[in-house]
Amino acid sequence: MQTDISPKSYGTAVALCGVFGTAGIHHFYLGDFWHGLADLTLLVLAITFFVQGNDGLGIATLLADGVHTIVIFYLLITGQWRDGKGRIVAIPSMT
Repeated sequence: MQTDISPKSYGTAVALCGVFGTAGIHHFYLGDFWHGLADLTLLVLAITFFVQGNDGLGIATLLADGVHTIVIFYLLITGQWRDGKGRIVAIPSMT
């Protein structure tokens, strides 16, 4: 059974998730605009809470975004994540 592999670079996707994961940059790179926008919104919301002095909500929002990023990072490095068109993001020899 042949699985479609994303033409996007596996290494770039993993690096973007590892470095800029809470901002959702890896989702934009992989063509998943809405998921990226949701991640970016969570980050902006957390920063807004911190600026307004509501540290509890800021920490909770940032924690939720961080846990989400860790889950996506795990799925990426194990070759289980898909790009915006439903293709697996993996090294071609992993499938």
